[in-house]
Amino acid sequence: MITRRLQEVLGGEAIKAILQEGRTPKAYWGTAPTGRPHIGYFVPLTKIADFLRAGVEVKILLADVHAFLDNLKAPLELVEHRTKYYKYVLLAVFKSLGIPTSKLHLIQGSTYQLTREYNMDNYRLCATVTEHDAKKAGAEVVKQVESPLLSGLLYPGLQALDEQYLDVDFQFGGVDQRKIFTFAELYLPRLGYRKRSHLMNAMVPGLMGGKMSSSDPNSKIDFLDSPEVVKKKIKGAFCEPGNVEDNGLLAFAEAVLFPISQLKIDQAKGTGVIDEDGKEALSTDQKSFASDNAPEGTLFTVNTKFDGPMHFSTFAELRQVFKDEKLHPADLKPAMVDAINRLLDPIRKAFEASEDFQKTENLAYPDLNAKQPAKKKKEKVYHPPPPGKGKNAKPNDAPVEALTESEPPAASKTPNESQ
Repeated sequence: MITRRLQEVLGGEAIKAILQEGRTPKAYWGTAPTGRPHIGYFVPLTKIADFLRAGVEVKILLADVHAFLDNLKAPLELVEHRTKYYKYVLLAVFKSLGIPTSKLHLIQGSTYQLTREYNMDNYRLCATVTEHDAKKAGAEVVKQVESPLLSGLLYPGLQALDEQYLDVDFQFGGVDQRKIFTFAELYLPRLGYRKRSHLMNAMVPGLMGGKMSSSDPNSKIDFLDSPEVVKKKIKGAFCEPGNVEDNGLLAFAEAVLFPISQLKIDQAKGTGVIDEDGKEALSTDQKSFASDNAPEGTLFTVNTKFDGPMHFSTFAELRQVFKDEKLHPADLKPAMVDAINRLLDPIRKAFEASEDFQKTENLAYPDLNAKQPAKKKKEKVYHPPPPGKGKNAKPNDAPVEALTESEPPAASKTPNESQ
């Protein structure tokens, strides 16, 4: 359960040894709270649900320090609000999936990354790591620019140190993190720390093909996008008939929809997740993505225009039918719209039910195009000119000095005053 559906596993034997000893494995997955989290996050979160179901203790690192180190993607004043927003979204997702969170810990990076011990280890790394190795490790994660900042070279080292300071047995991430993972395996032992295992899932392409990115609104669907926006984005998604390569819709179905649908069926049968009280954790927020009249074992149903409903119990079946062009994009897209909206409905409801959730979202992602209130013009205050001044003054007007009492004559002064 821990290693299924992964693209690559480094050090899997170490995890098996922990299980054989009867110990609980500890894992961590990190995310930098920069752009708005999107449905691509369902990919790692669905896998994290596997970890939790298998009894793994999972630590999710909300890497606020990393967030502004990565080419200042998130200004410092917004990082705190965005970290809080990510917490709301992540917990809403796990609740909607019916996953118990008794072994889930959300940890803010700055709570330990600013300590003396952590920074001393960072300096020790800096005295050991070559510029070449640091740059190579972050090549696929840190944004590459013509004039890179020094902070980008620190990023891989900090992520390696996180494994030690979070006290975990393995780190989980996308296959794009592989170079950082091998960097950690090489350099942590040089600081006297043990090497950890690393689990990697496949990267899911965006709606337009290529990488799903927070900075490209057309490549992804946000967790709070309305049903109408979801429909519009799916309608414009790249989905060429018969093309199963670099197809964001099919990749999302494989990584998210089929596993979640299977989870819901398991829970309905009473073979799902056990919560901290030893009771079955069932959720009414999500159901499988099969139609109500689908045959038993169906995980995904597509209602076609001419051939009626098509039921799939494995993703391989869906992929092959689409490849053979027996399933047209015009039929697949509406099914994806319905499935994704069903995924997002519980998160939207959680957002609408919480005033603090809404306030946090506004603070984390302020509308930069919103009209600012017009500045109130400063009222002019009339100050009358002194007597004898101003444009209406008459020539014979006595100046102010002339109205003061004259100095007494010298003869009237006392002897002391005269001296």
